[in-house]
Amino acid sequence: MTTAIRPTVAIAYHSGYGHTAVLAEAVARGAAAAGADAVQIAVDAITEEQWAQLDAADAIVFGSPTYMGTASGAFHAFAEASSKRWFGQTWKDKLAAGFTNSASKSGDKLHTLQFFTVLAAQHGMHWVNLGLHPGWNSTTASENDLNRLGLFLGAGAQTNNDQGPEGVHKADIATAEHLGERVANQAAITLAGRAALAV
Repeated sequence: MTTAIRPTVAIAYHSGYGHTAVLAEAVARGAAAAGADAVQIAVDAITEEQWAQLDAADAIVFGSPTYMGTASGAFHAFAEASSKRWFGQTWKDKLAAGFTNSASKSGDKLHTLQFFTVLAAQHGMHWVNLGLHPGWNSTTASENDLNRLGLFLGAGAQTNNDQGPEGVHKADIATAEHLGERVANQAAITLAGRAALAV
């Protein structure tokens, strides 16, 4: 990031068994490396102070495991609770992005990311996609490629169902870091544009 503008990126996530928390940490690292202030908020234990942090953030990155083809129940409860923000258009024109994890290579992760995009759209937010070509889709490719699962809407991860958080694939962690960096850079561009138009 070459500008003095320092955006705030909030990562609003639920992690049932710790795998998604690993990705949330990676998104935060990527955002911080790009010059943003990054804050992680576990939505199943969200406080009023943390709701205020989301309201003040320039970008919100949604994260959840994919359970039964969609985001977790705890994340859905958070999404419903955000309707108070919807009424006041509190999050309108913020940036949004998302990430998810499941045990299967596909695992219907796309549906979870689509759920996030609809949530963002209802709030009037602007979606930031992953911005990567798919990896690991040729004989010369590797499972260690960024975006090894070939998603476009957001960052997807696959972790074997008999492994704990330590089993989150390093390529998926790197992909989540990339997402955090991309969101931070886009937030800085947006803030710079708004500042220029205000002159």
